Amino acid sequence: MRAADIQSEITNVLVTEEQIHDKLREIAAQVADDYEGKDLLLVGILKGAVMVMADFSRALRYVVPMDWMAVSSYGTGTKSSGVVQIRKDLDSDLTGRHVLIVEDIIDSGLTLSWLLENFESRGAASVEVFALLRKPEAAKVDVYCKYLGFEIPNEFVIGYGLDYAERYRNLRDIAVLAPHMYS
Repeated sequence: MRAADIQSEITNVLVTEEQIHDKLREIAAQVADDYEGKDLLLVGILKGAVMVMADFSRALRYVVPMDWMAVSSYGTGTKSSGVVQIRKDLDSDLTGRHVLIVEDIIDSGLTLSWLLENFESRGAASVEVFALLRKPEAAKVDVYCKYLGFEIPNEFVIGYGLDYAERYRNLRDIAVLAPHMYS
């Protein structure tokens, strides 16, 4: 499906590709300064964070190892169930390492809260969060996010890694999915 063909499936674009890349460069510079000389590990949360992780890691000015974890609290719906399931665990030992979780979006905060506790229990020297997006109105738990791209309204968004039923991840902008597409 071409981008022009999905106009009836979205209500509006919230963040453009250019705005995303500008923000990623800005945050990468800050992270590079904050972690220079430290044993930093980037941990991307699959599948949504793939685009963020790829572009963010390339914006860093030095080589940083990456690992991936797949967790789910959504299934195929649009609301978090709050029950976290590990679908793919990390390959890396976190003991003594500085971990930066790379997330596409903080919605309820439940999954991220669980991840922070889990990583701290594995002996990480520190665990911080970089999220491209956060929906403050959707928060069910307060999760500290050291690096944040954009705060957005509590609407269902797609694009730049974010999906609905595994569709729309490859859109370059972040847009609001029209309610008739999922209701």
